[in-house]
Amino acid sequence: MFVDNAIFNKQIQTKQKAVFDYRNKLMSSWENLNIQGDIGNLSCLLLRPDIEATGIAVLLHPNPLHGGSNRNKVVQTAAKALSNMGFLCVLPNLRGVGDSDGEHDYGNGETSDVISVINYFRILYPSLADNLLLGGFSFGGYVSCRTAHLIDIQHLLLIGAAVSKYEETAPLIPDNLKHKTLFIHGADDEVVQLKQVLDWCGIQDLSVVVVPNATHFFHGKLYALADAIKRFL
Repeated sequence: MFVDNAIFNKQIQTKQKAVFDYRNKLMSSWENLNIQGDIGNLSCLLLRPDIEATGIAVLLHPNPLHGGSNRNKVVQTAAKALSNMGFLCVLPNLRGVGDSDGEHDYGNGETSDVISVINYFRILYPSLADNLLLGGFSFGGYVSCRTAHLIDIQHLLLIGAAVSKYEETAPLIPDNLKHKTLFIHGADDEVVQLKQVLDWCGIQDLSVVVVPNATHFFHGKLYALADAIKRFL
């Protein structure tokens, strides 16, 4: 079989350019924004939906003591899935992370940061204020559980949430949010054991979407994570 190398090479270059252009589009779609919280500046990433916005999603990063920030691939995957569903997505760097002021406070002061972010965007986008989703990955899920008791939200998204990992266990989900909560966890999570999550959720009859063969950071399973968000939220 004869293969025209020139044509073959051109096809490869065309595919490579398409991938490069797609990655550039994803990177350029993120906006940087700074807002004021109780401890000073909070740096945020903003992802606007390509369709008409119907709500606001605030998504929290994993533990910064282990490198967590709003650049985390799990959090950004969730944001892209939600943005395709019409959510204006906000990814704050909590206190002491990146360009945000303050110091890490082990989930205590971080709740204040989240409330500042939510209030800021509710004022900025009043038409979206009644459809607010709060979510987080790992430590971010832990902070989300705590914040859900302090401010009114309409949806709660927990991904690999560290509900039983820290000295103070995450509070149970408020009754009014139980039927509006999506908990996604990896079957092979090596950081937050699935059994811990099932025990915590079992106390409150909360369902869990388990992604087979997925580790804590959903290596090779980000598409499955995005699909679960789109199908079950």
